[in-house]
Amino acid sequence: MSESVIDRVRTVMKAASVSQGAFAEAIGLTSDKLSKSLAGVRRFTSYDLARIAEYGDTTVDWLLTGRERQRPAFAARTSSSALGEGGRGRLKDLVERFTTAYEVIGLLGRSPELPELPRVRPDLRRYVDQGMALAEDVLARFRAEGVPKVGELDTADLLQLIERVFGVDVSKTGLPDGLDGAAWQADGFRLIMIALTDVPTRQRFTLAHELGHILAGDAQDLLTESHLSPGHQKDLTEVRANVFAANLLMPRSEIMSAVEKGELTDERLTRLVVRFQVSPSALAARLSQLGAITAVTASRLRGLTTQTCHWLTGQSDLYEARKSWSRAKRLPFRPAHILYEAYLAGDTTLRPLAAYTGLDVDAVRAMLEPEPVPQDEAASSVTVAEGDLAFQP
Repeated sequence: MSESVIDRVRTVMKAASVSQGAFAEAIGLTSDKLSKSLAGVRRFTSYDLARIAEYGDTTVDWLLTGRERQRPAFAARTSSSALGEGGRGRLKDLVERFTTAYEVIGLLGRSPELPELPRVRPDLRRYVDQGMALAEDVLARFRAEGVPKVGELDTADLLQLIERVFGVDVSKTGLPDGLDGAAWQADGFRLIMIALTDVPTRQRFTLAHELGHILAGDAQDLLTESHLSPGHQKDLTEVRANVFAANLLMPRSEIMSAVEKGELTDERLTRLVVRFQVSPSALAARLSQLGAITAVTASRLRGLTTQTCHWLTGQSDLYEARKSWSRAKRLPFRPAHILYEAYLAGDTTLRPLAAYTGLDVDAVRAMLEPEPVPQDEAASSVTVAEGDLAFQP
């Protein structure tokens, strides 16, 4: 006979080596209620199961179904052997936090509805054409959202737009050395991870490149990207993702509108690098492809750096701001928000939210439920003279 929820709860109790009364107290049930649940007279609630999972260091999914935690498989064709087992382990740990959060969200009946994605057009056989068509479909979707010029969006705004329009959760995190990004999609979620870096243009390109993989359906397994180098990959799916990224970040209409306003002097070219937030070499390749510059001009442009272009246009402070943003960690907000709403509704504990954020449960509780300052202390501890400014972090 197959195991039931009750059987798995008993397994947790046995592993804990505590009495039934002590177990009931630990999970917040009366002994009578626990006895009735173990006898099948009373059903375990979702809150009961969340507390039992927390106590037994397991998941609600395992208690309900017996399924072990979902673990991603690396896409063998793109996983770098240079990562080593340690690097792979670190990456899997990062992804497991995300997938575990969505397992809990699904079991709580709170899975978000994912928008329909543009797909590779079946009538296009060349991967280059597929990448270009996908980019056009995405740009059309963005225009429908009231965003006419994608090339001028800051990366932070582009990232949030991708999350909102396509239901893709995007994380900026410390990936193992050698990885620029990773992508993974399953029935209940879509995930892009981009590495922290001092090179904001690389991070922006990686974001667009990984979105290309998601839209093309390449990331059914955990797809990792090592040292992205546009124009040098031989794998056709990588070519498609590169073409998609170039056409998304430097749309033909926006590029041609910019270059038709007069001679492309060195000053104008450096300003285009700053405007489109791409590397000089990426812009040189795009302009060459469109026949807008000569080979000599392209070679000269490739000799510059993004930082130099910002400096030459008097926008070094903008470059530093973009670099600071590309160094900052970012956890996808949606899973955290859903888990917190479930906690407020009494459907789960803070443990899933703490596990997702990587924080201690008590630390999360202290942030979300700070101890109130007694009225008499609050009145006596602060005195502000008329006209003074009070600052609070």
